[in-house]
Amino acid sequence: MTGKHGAALVVVGLLVLASVALSQGPAALRSAISTEYPDVEWVTTSELARWLRSGDRPVLLDVREAPEFAQSHLAGARRVSPGNHTVDMDLEGKRVVVYCSVGYRSAALARTLQQRGARQVYNLVGGLFQWANEGRPMVGQTPERVHPYDATWGRLLNEERRGAL
Repeated sequence: MTGKHGAALVVVGLLVLASVALSQGPAALRSAISTEYPDVEWVTTSELARWLRSGDRPVLLDVREAPEFAQSHLAGARRVSPGNHTVDMDLEGKRVVVYCSVGYRSAALARTLQQRGARQVYNLVGGLFQWANEGRPMVGQTPERVHPYDATWGRLLNEERRGAL
């Protein structure tokens, strides 16, 4: 579904996911996302950190809006606009990690990439929010803080990691 109706459904879906995450915690959020995107594989923040340290760097795709990306992101990540899943690079044979704030927008891109033939695509568990809450390194205008997406979702970030809207 496209247009206003499709956008409205996405907003409703995000509100439902926010409610789940805030009331039941991150594990319930991952479960809810996995229900909608059952074929998407996940990678934990600790496993991604190990990959980055080992020199076997995956391609990092950040599926957030430009202001979110500008505030902070993973070093070496390329931004992909949510809803516009055009990735202008060859991903064949490459390990790819997609992430967004919590994993919903990136799960959609992961599924699209899989449908286009990419075989090693992983969605980051907990997204950039979890990465930041664990005190892991980021780069950007304010690399110690993450754009909260909105006031509701921002409640999933530790206060000292929550950036300005």
